Amino acid sequence: MLPRAAALAPGASPGPGRRSPPPAGLEEEEQPLRGRAMASGGAESVPRRVEAAGPQAEAAEEPEGDPGGGSRRWGAQHAGARELAELYSPGKRLQEWISVIFCFSLICFNFYNLLFYLRLEHTPSVIVGIFAGVITADFLSGLFHWGADTWGSVELPIVGKAFIRPFREHHIDPTAITRHDFIETNGDNCFMTLVPLANMAYKFVSFSPEALHETCPWECYVFALIIFITMTNQIHKWSHTYFGLPRWVIFLQDWHVILPRKHHRIHHVSPHETYFCITTGWLNYPLEKIRFWRCLENIIQAVTGEKPRADDMKWAQKIK
Repeated sequence: MLPRAAALAPGASPGPGRRSPPPAGLEEEEQPLRGRAMASGGAESVPRRVEAAGPQAEAAEEPEGDPGGGSRRWGAQHAGARELAELYSPGKRLQEWISVIFCFSLICFNFYNLLFYLRLEHTPSVIVGIFAGVITADFLSGLFHWGADTWGSVELPIVGKAFIRPFREHHIDPTAITRHDFIETNGDNCFMTLVPLANMAYKFVSFSPEALHETCPWECYVFALIIFITMTNQIHKWSHTYFGLPRWVIFLQDWHVILPRKHHRIHHVSPHETYFCITTGWLNYPLEKIRFWRCLENIIQAVTGEKPRADDMKWAQKIK
């Protein structure tokens, strides 16, 4: 048998039922696979895939057998991915625009006031508060991510198409997020932080200066938590982007200040049942070691009878 590289002449068709080799220059990227990701194996335990060459590149396609004898193609051409992408509506787009505008307006207002009330003696508690805010954001990103990946359905009223749909699309077209603009990427996270941001702004305009001086370290914790929740999906997008990232983003990924690319590959092994934290990823290993998510799933399944990730697998198995 000829080696794969020599089996086809340049430009030749591989024939029906076979894939053309990936274009030269593309590196490997994650795609849905069968089997579990083992936390102890690290990023190297995850089978490697073809990386997306920048935001315009499609995810490499991986055929998988189906009961009908055909094959499912992962990526933008997957039948489920196409159907889910079409559910992104003008109304959803408007909600994202409004959320982003209000969110960043409130962030600027609150940041200015925090700087105004900060004092040098607050420094140690502010440092601790910021670190605690990052840890809390990482855990909450995992909790929300796990909930949306594992439970619910796209058919649910309001929340299905608005909030669960992107999670279903992401598992069968992982690089779709790299083709989303800033508004679509961050709109939902901005929406989730509007209430705490508005509450913080209310305190700044209604509390006395003395009370604000006393609560400043706590507000720094809340503000750090809000900032990292707001930026979680942008950080997630960067973890799927392999070309054209700013140097400072790559630096933060390499030093695991934010979610690294190789680290996040572990989650993208089907059935996507581990490493849910996507802000920094710091909590993924300890939560996996204590089987945190599996224990929650067992409890919920025992109480409700619902099977984890049933809707996720339904969309992954669509062939037309």
